[in-house]
Amino acid sequence: MGTWGSGNFESDTARDYLSSFVDRLVAEVAEAMDGDPVAIEPDEYEGVAVPCRLELLHVLTRAGHTSDTPLRPELVEQWKKHFMAVWERTIDGLEPAQGFKEQRRAVLIRTFDQLAEATAAHGA
Repeated sequence: MGTWGSGNFESDTARDYLSSFVDRLVAEVAEAMDGDPVAIEPDEYEGVAVPCRLELLHVLTRAGHTSDTPLRPELVEQWKKHFMAVWERTIDGLEPAQGFKEQRRAVLIRTFDQLAEATAAHGA
């Protein structure tokens, strides 16, 4: 295996690890999106974990750390549409505090949009 620099991700082994990590994050999001919509409701584990994974993918993609399997902006947009439809359908039932719904909606939309933009910009 080759090493081309002293950085933490500057070797074939590190690149393999990073690629598998990114692939796992993408697979976990895809699985949540393809599963029972109840699982991605705002008060469910995946409803919280999916945006966390998307944020991590954004940070990694923006830093140029992607997978050998590209994440396409179109897929991120599909996920956004599905996730936000479930969120909009269920958030009021949780009786959020005043202002929370609007603030959280903005954060969720930004999270999806910034990942879509990063994947487009980096050809991920």
